[in-house]
Order: sequence, then C-alpha cells, then structure tokens
Amino acid sequence: MDIILQIVLLVAGFVLLIKGADIFVGGASKMAEIFHVPKMLIGLTIVAFGTSAPELAVSISALVSGSTDMVIGNVIGSCILNILLILGLTATIYPIEINDDTVKKELPLTMLISMVLAVLFLDVALAGGATNEITREDGIIILLFFLIFLYYLVVMAKRGDGKSSAAEKVATEKIDQKKVAAKGASVKNRKKKAGAKKGLWKQAVFIVLGLAGLVLGSQIVVDNASAIAMTLGMSERLIGMTIVALGTSLPELVTSVTAARKHESALAVGNIIGSNIFNICIVLGVPVVMFGTVTQGSFSLVDLAMLVGSSVLLFFFAKSQCKISRVEGALMLVVFAVYYGFILLA
Repeated sequence: MDIILQIVLLVAGFVLLIKGADIFVGGASKMAEIFHVPKMLIGLTIVAFGTSAPELAVSISALVSGSTDMVIGNVIGSCILNILLILGLTATIYPIEINDDTVKKELPLTMLISMVLAVLFLDVALAGGATNEITREDGIIILLFFLIFLYYLVVMAKRGDGKSSAAEKVATEKIDQKKVAAKGASVKNRKKKAGAKKGLWKQAVFIVLGLAGLVLGSQIVVDNASAIAMTLGMSERLIGMTIVALGTSLPELVTSVTAARKHESALAVGNIIGSNIFNICIVLGVPVVMFGTVTQGSFSLVDLAMLVGSSVLLFFFAKSQCKISRVEGALMLVVFAVYYGFILLA
C-alpha cells in the first residue's frame, strides 16, 4: 500500500513541477514584455530556465536532502534520454533537417561540454585522486562554458543575417508558443499603459505561484523517489537515471514531438541542444557551486561514457547529410533500449 501512495505522490510531484515551470515561464515572459525586454533575451534567460527548471529544482532539493546520486543520475539520465529517446522518437516520426550552423557550431559545443564534464569527473584516472567527484571549482568551470554559449547566441542574434541556428530558433519560437495572439489590434496607448500596471501585479503573482510549485513539486519528487528506491531496493542513481530523468524531461519530450509533427525540425533540435547544455552547466553547475562537492557514489562511469557517446553519435548522424533520418532515429531508440536494459539489469 505504501508503494502505491509513493507512486501517486511522485506523479503528483511531477505534475506540480511541470505546471509550476509553465506558470513561471508564462508570468516571467509577459512581465519581461511589459518592460520591453527583447524577445531573444527572454528566450535565452527566462525560457531557458523554465524548460529545465524541473531538473534544477530536483537537483537542488536532492543535494539539500543528501541524495547526491540522484543529482548526477538526474542530469546524466536527462541528457542521454533527450538525445537517444526524444530525438530518436522525433526523427522516427519525421526526419529532422539540421542547418549548417548547428552542425558546425552548436553540436560540437554540446560534445565539448559533455567531454569537459567527463574530464572534470575522472579524478582517479586523470589526477590520481582518491575518488571521482565534481568540486565547487569544477562547477565554476562548467558555468563558464554556459556563459560562452550565451555569448555565442547573443552574437549570432545581433548579426541578424536571416540564418537562424537551431538554438536561436528555439529561444524565439518558445516565446511565440507562450503568447496569445491579440485579436482586435487597435488598442489605444492609454489603455495599454493602464492595463500594464494591472498586468504587472498579475504576472508577479504567477511568478510566485510558479516558483512555489517548483519548490514544493521538487521536494515531493525527491522524497518519494528516494522512498520508492528504498522500498524496491533500488539505488538512488538508478531512480535518478530512469523515473526522475523521464519525469523531468517531459517538457522536452512534448515540445520536440509536437515540433516534429508540425515539421519544425529546428525547434526540435534546438530544444534538445539547449536543454542538454543547460542541464550540464546549470542543473549540475549551480547546485555544486552552491552546496559543494558531489562524489561518484554508486554512479557508474558507463553512464558518463554513454553521455559522451550519445553526443558524438548525434553529431555524426547530423553531419552525414545535415539531417537525422528515420533509420538513424530508429537506431538511436535501439541504443537507448539496450542501454536502459543494461542499467536495469546491472
């Protein structure tokens, strides 16, 4: 009976997490528009945070609770799942076209950040350390890579040469999804200003409610995921890599599959590239800088190798014909199934 209640609470926590992130992004985006913040800047900050807010909230709650294995499992599991399952499923539904800028710049950056994480983590093999760990100094290095990514996006956006990269497109198109088209456009400036002040307080309430949902939902997820792990005799690393990773990646899954159905392949790819970079740099980097070292624990180096390997596989599939075909998407799903079968049976 306890396990059923824990599963119900876990699902409720995921719902609260995702809805909280949605409310937060909606409120923050509209508030930014009231202050005339450029759409691209909103996309790079508010929406980027919002789409990975569930992972970040879970990681912080897990570290506070001492569940370090769940932190690493959540980040690595979400990144692997994003590439192999979400992009694999998306490409199987509709082949994904990938533009030249994405192949030459953004995908290599994704690979590089994955490899940097691996190098920073392998203290025993590379630095003769007593254990593999991510220290606060490592977290700062990871955050610096995120700043480089943001700088690249801002530079590309300012060029305005009409050749939007995948990451740029996702930064702007996600905002468009949040906006409701105003019908009857002849609204006078006075009414706009009067409504802006009223709207400001409304969006502030939404932001607070969204953040409250994120905090409460993340704590419910961590507590019940840990309880389920104990009840079933599973490690927190395994729970983080499977149930928690899948639950926190639901926004990316819905966005990418929807984009594929609408033939918006750049949005699908940009969604995953941005999410993975944000997951490694922010979802792992910020909690480590805030709370200190995260050690290997029960985390397997096979998982780290799969993270790097999936990034490399995505790059070579994209580089071959500047697209991911249905066959390549199906192959990614097979790799995902074999890998997850391995970690479940190991």
